[in-house]
Amino acid sequence: MGPGVYIHVPFCWGKCPYCDFYSVVPDDTVVDRYVRRTLELMPEYGGRVSTVYFGGGTPSIIGAKRLGALLEGVCKNFTLSPNAEITCEANPTGVDGDFFRELRSAGFNRLSMGMQSADLGELRLLGRRHGPDEVRRAVELARAAGFENISLDLMLALPGSSEQTLQRSIDFAAGLSPEHISAYILKIEPGTPFASRGLVLPDDDKTADQYLFTVERLGGLGYEQYEISNFSRPGYESRHNLCYWKCEEYLGLGPGAHSFYGGRRFHWERDLDGYIRGDGPTDDGPGGSMGEFAMLNLRLTRGLIEGECIARFGEEGREMFERVRKRALGCPGSLVRTAPDRVSFTPEGFLVSNALIARLTD
Repeated sequence: MGPGVYIHVPFCWGKCPYCDFYSVVPDDTVVDRYVRRTLELMPEYGGRVSTVYFGGGTPSIIGAKRLGALLEGVCKNFTLSPNAEITCEANPTGVDGDFFRELRSAGFNRLSMGMQSADLGELRLLGRRHGPDEVRRAVELARAAGFENISLDLMLALPGSSEQTLQRSIDFAAGLSPEHISAYILKIEPGTPFASRGLVLPDDDKTADQYLFTVERLGGLGYEQYEISNFSRPGYESRHNLCYWKCEEYLGLGPGAHSFYGGRRFHWERDLDGYIRGDGPTDDGPGGSMGEFAMLNLRLTRGLIEGECIARFGEEGREMFERVRKRALGCPGSLVRTAPDRVSFTPEGFLVSNALIARLTD
């Protein structure tokens, strides 16, 4: 696959009450200074990359022209694989046919849109400014502009949600025929507005039921689960996110962005002013250890594979895999699958993946 480039676009008109990503309200002058700073940084890096991902924030609100300029900077300073996957996140509101056509013309070939739910009450609770009609219209406009790879986000285990509301959202999303669907369980992050509201989330059993229902329902609709929260039609897995989960290198630019690049992990502080001013990234030490490799690969339905451990770490990789496999044999078969050459989790296992990963890799 090869390394990826992630560009964090830290601008949003307003913060959704569940969101913990770094973002600020855009101002044209500040946005232009952010773009210039990001372009200035690119020559310091370089190399061959196979994926580019613009996340946020809401990248679409800075406009297709600025996004195109940033992508042009990537193309000038990095060598992109001929079939590079180039993704832009977008909200279903504030976009039109011209935006999608300009984006496609600039070289973007994948979109990720935050649908979250097809239920208006749930959308209002989540602070979203769109309804199902806007999602349908955005997908139709993107298709007309030539996008053949679209992902939609869904959110599970919302306050007051039920299997019925979830099924309607899943069926609505699948009915738009996206190539990829991400389905995340709502978590209340410290410091977010939701954290101070005392929301009552579904209990663990109901949350598990919704997750397992989602896996089954999406599978029946042609979306194969390939990671804890991600489903796709065959061949449309998010190649950029697979960089993370396969413990491959990636460069992150923008305030709040993280990197694993040149064997090191580092991040940019969540400080737009400091980023524009020229503050450098904070070093987080070496990356790519055997423990990291095992932990990340176990997030994938394919699991941890012996041959890949050996290819990456040699004899130490073989020994590490055998330790993980031996511990996995002591776990319930309903949670962990073991074979001579791989260890993987079942959907039930993904629900307790943090505990399982700690048990297998500690």
